[in-house]
Amino acid sequence: MDTPSQTKALLSGYLDSVREAVLWKVDGLDEPALREPYTPTGTNLLGLVKHLAAVEYGHFQMGFGRPYPDLPHLRMDADRMSDFYATAEESADQVVRTYRDAIAASRQTCEELQLDAVARVPWRTEPMTLEQVLLHVTVETARHAGHADIVREQVDGMAGLNAANGNLSGPGAPRDGDPFWDEHLMHLRTLAKQAAVGGLGTGTKEEQ
Repeated sequence: MDTPSQTKALLSGYLDSVREAVLWKVDGLDEPALREPYTPTGTNLLGLVKHLAAVEYGHFQMGFGRPYPDLPHLRMDADRMSDFYATAEESADQVVRTYRDAIAASRQTCEELQLDAVARVPWRTEPMTLEQVLLHVTVETARHAGHADIVREQVDGMAGLNAANGNLSGPGAPRDGDPFWDEHLMHLRTLAKQAAVGGLGTGTKEEQ
């Protein structure tokens, strides 16, 4: 059985891996590309980073009564959408730096507290232990890393888990120009067209 310190290290490692994935998804893009919304609900790369910084500060700092910066979108009376986009006054560098600062503060909280330490996150009705906070923030960060992955692929074709591990079935990312991805897309579109005219998925349960 793992010791509490081993469990904390394991959970922290998983959280760090998805944090790094998010940061990689915003690397190397200019301000317009980072701010551009790519879904009807306004999902944009910079907004995802800003939101995740608020998640980190809210759970690891505010929740445990530790110091955090007085940022407008962290106030309880803030517009609930204000942490999903960067304002005209905020630069991409500022937003990313705030996320990095939030991560550093969260790591310090984890180092100094035990897994059974209790947090009271302002917008949650039930208290959470540090162990639960680590799990929750990992799940939320992974969810938004997936959003960022899809958005970044739309921007310039970059895809994969992180800079060191593409974790893709095909050779390289779509932006690398390998014909594999064009052929794969053509195959999927053909299947979709066949489904549209009733050519797929028509078997009975017994036949399947």
